Parts: sequence; C-alpha cells; structure tokens
Amino acid sequence: MNHKFIRNLYAVPYVIWILLFVIAPIILVLYYSFFDIHGNFSLVNYERFFTPVYLKLTLDSFWYAFLITFFSLIVAYPTAYLLTKTRHKQLWLLLIIVPSWINLLLKAYAFMGIFGTYGAANNFLEFIGIGAKQILFTDFSFVFVSVYIFIPFMILPIFNALNNINPALIEAANDLGASKFMTFRRVIFPLTLDGVKTGCQVVFIPSLSLFMLTRLIAGNRVITLGTAIEQHFLVTQDWGMGATISVFLFLIMFIIVRFTGIGKRGA
Repeated sequence: MNHKFIRNLYAVPYVIWILLFVIAPIILVLYYSFFDIHGNFSLVNYERFFTPVYLKLTLDSFWYAFLITFFSLIVAYPTAYLLTKTRHKQLWLLLIIVPSWINLLLKAYAFMGIFGTYGAANNFLEFIGIGAKQILFTDFSFVFVSVYIFIPFMILPIFNALNNINPALIEAANDLGASKFMTFRRVIFPLTLDGVKTGCQVVFIPSLSLFMLTRLIAGNRVITLGTAIEQHFLVTQDWGMGATISVFLFLIMFIIVRFTGIGKRGA
C-alpha cells in the first residue's frame, strides 16, 4: 500500500502539468469558440467555418502539409538508410539533428537572404546562365524551407527503425535468393513502417499549422490554418473565429494520430 501511495504521489506533478497546460488551454479555446467578435454567445463561428472560404483554406493546408511530408520522406528515407551503413553513423546523425536546435526565426531569415534577389541562389542561377528568378515569396520557397526544417524529425524515427532491424532477417532473404529490391520491398520497408508513420505524423501535423514561414518565406501568398488562427487572434481580434479554427485543428490532429495506427502491429 505504501509503494502504491508513493507511485501515486510521484504522478501528482504530471497530472497537474497535464491539467494546467494541456486540458485547461483546450477547454479555454473551446469556450472562446462559442463567442462572436462582439462577445455574444453564438454558433456563427462554426457556421462560418463550413463556408467555401474556410473549407478551401483547410484543403490548401492539407495539400501543403502533404507536399512537405512527401518530400521530407523522399529525402529522409534514403538518407536514414545510408546513415545506417556508414562507419560513424551516430556522429552523422548528430550533425543532421544539430540544425534543428537553431531558432526557427533565424533559419527563416537566413533563407530570406539566400533566396532573395541578390542572394546566393540567384547568384548561382546567373552564373550558369539562367538569370535571376523570383524565388522568395513563392510556393517553391515555402515548401523547400519547410522540408529543410522538418527533415531531421523525419530522419530520426526512420533511422531508429532501420537500425533496429535484425541483420539475420536480411541475410536470410539473401540466402533465399531475393534481390536487393525484393529484400527492401518485402523485408526492410515493412519492418520500418512504424518509423515511417511516426515521421509522417511528426511532420504532417505541425505542417498544418505553420504560420511564421507563410509570412516570412511565402510572403502571405500561402495561407494555412495556422496563418488564419494568427490573423484572427492578432490582427482582426476575432478570438472566437480563431478559437473555432483551433478546435477543428485539434480534431484533425486527433483523427490523424488515432487512425494512423502508430505502434499497432499486425499478427
């Protein structure tokens, strides 16, 4: 009984933390979503969310999140695979992760300089004879910078999944005459699916709510759910509509986490 009491006592700080910084903010956001811009109790915000403007905004957010996740996966999987084959793989992994420790705002300003009219990217294009192009404030620059920022978070779970594969399974596939492609398709990739799903979650969900990069890199030409929330809270002061979008964003994230089946393994 004493041991059980002590365990429950250790859980108290955790429960308090969850209540204050997870449950309470969600309840507060849900509460504000039922008030219009004049502070009157109303369901008008939920009605507005299902208008073409906000539905298109939601679809655009999903599209950009999909692109960022897709390109991150395309780059991250072979990178993680090659890392597992290198001699000093932990060191190389650390070098890939280190840039994620740098402040996001600093990285955004760095890319503004690189993609700017007189930046390194346009200097290179002029050097090879193509000429300067409008790179900054485009969809390309937004997706490129977002992929750069999220790639370490995609690589890490995939690397861990690849690194934990029993080498005997690959050797058995080779002994049975499987080609490298067949070994990858039937052995390696299925065993790393949990890592791939985790990486996609970690990238896709934050990509839905990006707002700083849409302003600095895309020049507000890309509008996501995160951008709309920021605009309603800080510009239009329509906290109710901002909270309503946040509620739907919570629901979308919950559905994604619930149905991607992380950690579930087949028989």
